[in-house]
Amino acid sequence: MALATLSARVDSENKKEFEQFCEDTGMNVSVCINMFVKEVLRHRKLPFEVSADPFYSAENMAELKRRIDEVKSGKSELKEHELIEVD
Repeated sequence: MALATLSARVDSENKKEFEQFCEDTGMNVSVCINMFVKEVLRHRKLPFEVSADPFYSAENMAELKRRIDEVKSGKSELKEHELIEVD
């Protein structure tokens, strides 16, 4: 089987931590990435769940904007205040 090179850009700190993880588990980066690729191909899906944060849904953003507009227009009992920092 012919080998091919796969490149990906990752944050440099993540790369160092990933390389350390691979070393700690007795693998190198290529072995670990090949395991990931084979798992994806075997099951035809990612080996973990990927989902969108519902906070950023269009409906929620519209509701937040509506509430902010109410506060700014004085139609709400809520009032804006400075950020309160606690230790």
